[in-house]
Order: sequence, then structure tokens, then C-alpha cells
Amino acid sequence: MAVGIFDSGLGGLTVLDAVQKRLPDLPLIYLGDNAHTPYGVREPDDIYNLTTAGVQSLFDKGCDLVILACNTASAAALRRMQEGWVPEDKRVLGVFVPLIEALTERQWGDNSPPREVGVTEVALFATPTTVSSRAFQRELAFRAIGVDVEAQPCGGVVDAIEQGDMILAEALVRSHVEALQRRMPKPQAAILGCTHYPLVEDVFRDALGPDVAVYSQPSLVADSLADYLERRPNMIGSGEPGFYTSGDPKSVESKATLFLRRKISFETLE
Repeated sequence: MAVGIFDSGLGGLTVLDAVQKRLPDLPLIYLGDNAHTPYGVREPDDIYNLTTAGVQSLFDKGCDLVILACNTASAAALRRMQEGWVPEDKRVLGVFVPLIEALTERQWGDNSPPREVGVTEVALFATPTTVSSRAFQRELAFRAIGVDVEAQPCGGVVDAIEQGDMILAEALVRSHVEALQRRMPKPQAAILGCTHYPLVEDVFRDALGPDVAVYSQPSLVADSLADYLERRPNMIGSGEPGFYTSGDPKSVESKATLFLRRKISFETLE
């Protein structure tokens, strides 16, 4: 039995790590589309096609439930997939849901009209494609009113992290925070809308200052998944746990240790 986790590259390993800590007995199949990363600079149709191909591979390996541990895929492809592609006996969930649940303090199944919440100024840091999709703002508007979202496309951060250049990544983060603060000087909350960003979360927190509540995805996604599976244990599915990549396994393995702090073995996606 296994739940699938799909990412455009390696960032989803931060989600996998949190899920393993929260649900240590849950078997997981991870697939990184490292041959086509990053998704954040691709066109929406391209992202949709790559994401559906990756998710189908996880379905073929016995997963009934797949987590899109990629904000870009969640923003550009998930709604389209859910509306016309996902089979009735399967589920694909994104990573925006837990963030909005936490920010608005209301459950996803709460379909009451949008209402005022505790924050009015929110900073969103994400890839250029996630920002341009306005998916986060759209989903937030279904549940909250009076919230001003200022989005900052963080070009270059994902590439720097995957290349292991944390000095460049830190410099880019500080530059992007400064750019956002010129437009929104005092946000009350900040959303780290990319699963790579937990690796530089301390830099975001330092640059934003102690008065800004920072929402990072891995632990929120893990808690949300635990709740989901408690209500729908039949979605665990079948399949053998493992790590797969569309790229070169050895190259991916050497970079993956940055995310998990331990050595793991990847197999080539057949």
C-alpha cells in the first residue's frame, strides 16, 4: 500500500520528510520529474501535460491518492485535472489547501460564505508561474474577504537551491523580500508558496522580521494528509514504496541529501 507524492523536482522531498515524521507507518512512492524541472518558468499547458503524465505513472504503480507537492503544478494544473482528467476512484490533492486552512482558520469542507479573518495583509512568495496563475488568491477569495495579497515571483531561488548554491539562494531571498516590502512594508503573514523554500525558511523569517507570521507547507500538508486518511483510509491504495525520477538517478541522489539529510536511492521511471 502506498500514497504517491509528485513534484517537478526535489522540493517535494520536504513534504515527504514531514509526512514520514507525521505518519511513519505510511508507505510512500515519490516521483520527481527532474528531467523537466523547473516547472515555474513553463507555460500552463506544458505544466498540465507533464503533471498528468507524472501522476498517471503513480496511478500505474498502485497509488489511489497522489499529493502534488509542487505549488506550480497545483496552481497551473490541479483544477483542470480534477474537473476532467482524474478517474472517479482516484484523488489528486494539492498543497494550497492546508495553507489556506491555516491562514483562514476554517476547514476546507466549510462552504459557508467568505468572511473576515485575522489577517488583512499577506505576502506570497512563489515561482513566477504560481504568481501569474493567481490560484492562491482565487482559492483564498472563496473563504475570506478583506485580505490584500501581495505576490512576489521569486525567480532563481529554486535553481540556486537545486544547484546547492545556498549563498546565492540566500541573497536572492533577501532581494525578493526587499522587493515585496517596497510594495507592502508591513505584511502580517507570509506564505512560502514553494516546497523548496523550507530549506531557506530561516532566511525568509530573518528578512521579514519577528512580527510576520510565516506559513511553510510541509508540516501543514502532513497534518492535513493525516486527517484526510483518517476519514478515507481506503485511499491508501497499493504499490511498493520507492523513489523514482525521470532524470539521472545518480545526479538526483547527490542533490536529494540536501533535502532529506540522509542518503536515498532513486530508480529511473520506466
